[in-house]
Amino acid sequence: MIIERDLTPYVVYSGDPVLRALEKITANQARVIFLVDSHGHLDGVLSDGDFRRWVSGAASLTVDVPAIEAANTSPRSLPIGSSPAEISHAFGSGIDHVALVDERGHLVAIAINRADELRIGRHVVAADAPTVLISEIGINHQGDVSLAKQLVDLSVEAGADIVKFQLRDMESVYRQGSSGSGGEDLGPQYTLDLLAKYNLEADQLFEVFDHCRDAGIEVMCTAWDPVSVDRLVDYGVPSLKVASADMTNHALLRHMAASGTPMVISTGMSTEGEIRETVEVVRSTGVAHAFLHCQSTYPAPFKDINLAYLTRLAELTQAPVGYSGHERGFHVPVAAVALGARIIEKHFTIDRGLEGNDHKVSLLPGEFKEMVQRVREIEEALGTAAPRAVSTGEMMNRVNLAKSLVAARRIEVGETLTDADIDIKSPGRGLQPNAYDKLVGRTTTRALEAGDFFYATDLGDAAPHGRAYDFRRPWGLAVRYHDVDAMTKDTTPDFLEFHFSYKDLDLPVAEVFAKYPGGLPMGFTTHSPDLFAGDFLLNLASTDDDHWERSIRELQRVVDTTREMQQHFTRSADAKGETEGPVIVASLGGFTTDAFVTPAEREAMYDRVAAGLARVDDSGVRLCAQTLPPYPWYMGGQLYCNLFVDPRDTAAFAEKHARRLCFDVSHSKLSANYLGMSFAEATDLLAPHSEHLHLVDATGVDGEGVQVGDGEIDWAVLAQQLDTMSPGVSFIPEIWQGHVNDGEGFWIALERLEQWF
Repeated sequence: MIIERDLTPYVVYSGDPVLRALEKITANQARVIFLVDSHGHLDGVLSDGDFRRWVSGAASLTVDVPAIEAANTSPRSLPIGSSPAEISHAFGSGIDHVALVDERGHLVAIAINRADELRIGRHVVAADAPTVLISEIGINHQGDVSLAKQLVDLSVEAGADIVKFQLRDMESVYRQGSSGSGGEDLGPQYTLDLLAKYNLEADQLFEVFDHCRDAGIEVMCTAWDPVSVDRLVDYGVPSLKVASADMTNHALLRHMAASGTPMVISTGMSTEGEIRETVEVVRSTGVAHAFLHCQSTYPAPFKDINLAYLTRLAELTQAPVGYSGHERGFHVPVAAVALGARIIEKHFTIDRGLEGNDHKVSLLPGEFKEMVQRVREIEEALGTAAPRAVSTGEMMNRVNLAKSLVAARRIEVGETLTDADIDIKSPGRGLQPNAYDKLVGRTTTRALEAGDFFYATDLGDAAPHGRAYDFRRPWGLAVRYHDVDAMTKDTTPDFLEFHFSYKDLDLPVAEVFAKYPGGLPMGFTTHSPDLFAGDFLLNLASTDDDHWERSIRELQRVVDTTREMQQHFTRSADAKGETEGPVIVASLGGFTTDAFVTPAEREAMYDRVAAGLARVDDSGVRLCAQTLPPYPWYMGGQLYCNLFVDPRDTAAFAEKHARRLCFDVSHSKLSANYLGMSFAEATDLLAPHSEHLHLVDATGVDGEGVQVGDGEIDWAVLAQQLDTMSPGVSFIPEIWQGHVNDGEGFWIALERLEQWF
């Protein structure tokens, strides 16, 4: 059961139209909405079933009438102080959401009948939510409030979601109370002696809990006795922990459950029969709960951990499960996440040599931080059970490494293809070899030279072609030296953008353009290579002086080649180009291979880039820094990009150093997604500094180069923003592999972009 106090997704005003209520029902995916008056009093409930009944009985249908007219005005509700058992009994007969009201009838919470999910403060524990990571401080504070607060702060820095402590009322827990440990066996005597030195009283712990609130981290506490339960519930902890030692203490469990506070229960030291009994006890209370698999030895031998039991524990409990680890290291918790653990609890210390068993099995702050990182990586890697799709990086490698169906000879229009006409060759730009049988017997709709690729359009209708386009701003096409004629045979763009390979920079420019004696009747821009000979990535942010110096030299070669090309074009790319020269687009670096740098480190990296640019003679051209994605792809592999990713520091760099940008909207959309930032806000920051645009769609945080309209960008909104803040700025559609099949991807993109630009 969940007690939901964030009512916004579940509530509309009674006078709101039915349409508004239906929109919210769809959005919250609960299929129900509660209706309140302007003072928050509960007036009714509207479910899918209520709406259907109203529709079937209405004389005339309109969704503009007040929602209260379609609602059930006698909704099932309970007082906010009702016990979990009472609330559980209110569920049933198709009712999974029960209103909880105060003494004046105000709706203050909603009870949701879900056993597979619980909330701990801001954190949701569920199969589709991130794993909740608990830093178990326990009594590792050594009885020192200051050390406890320090451990909280270090846990926050390490990335913990929750910190956990323990509270005991010694008089309630131990038969001798706080008077001593005489007469006890060695084990209890050792524990009692530790607690006598290191136990914190409730008020001391609450001072630490207040610090947790100020530090922005949730707190959980193990309650060892009813007195401690009551103190913690009165304080308002978002969840109670049940130690393995108390898993069979049904009286304590029922006392906890009566408060309605979510419970997390460890299962160490218990048999399966005992676990089953406890599951039934907790279920009968109706309280939200989760169970943790646990091996209660310190440190736990790996052979005894039996992580596979997580799967069985989930079957037994039908509730979220997790893992509480007492082994050395953090690799076992990472494996537990892969097996379905949605909570991980590990002890936390600043010194494993301190007195007490817990320290010996605790992680140091840096180790806990690495565990957090590895868990998040595993969560990303786990993905879903959806049908397999090819990733962006795999698509790049498929083009580079796979094979295609190609013409074995010159083939004319109207010929019927036979086995002798088709060969299988690399690279993988065309139809995959598994389409061979579909291709044999087809009648060709275009002429092919020997070695030309067959494409998907050869299995159906003819491919789209270029035509005359009508845009409010200069538009161009991405080309290589060798495909200028193919790209311009059916259309005349305002300019061409030459995407150089490092080998292109070695070609004599005059020879490349010798076949155009009068020059090409358009303007041009260029795009610097990212990769140069010897697996060298251009990086003006590099702290390695040799790498930095070579990056400057390579970028200078791009500038020099661009200047040399100007005599072979009769127009500029846009009006500015008449006096300021052609645009050069360059990715200026800031890459790392293993992780992002901290935000504080970026300013020095930007200054290093600026110092490198100052060494480049870019007179007569407009050298633009390209906005970049957080996870750029290079030759089918993924890096981390730190610069020109965040629109805020990118815009600050442009302003500080008077540099212009190439606004790659796909890259920046991915960055906005990664940063949790609206793309409209990112555009507001970047567009005023933009000299050139790459228009292409995007998905997620690394799905770049997506066809226009097939991704997540709202093109109507973007077009309005660019018309206002970047009027007249040139663009190309930069669809990944858009040039194949004589520019098929580009023509589709331009067709779609015309409606907005």
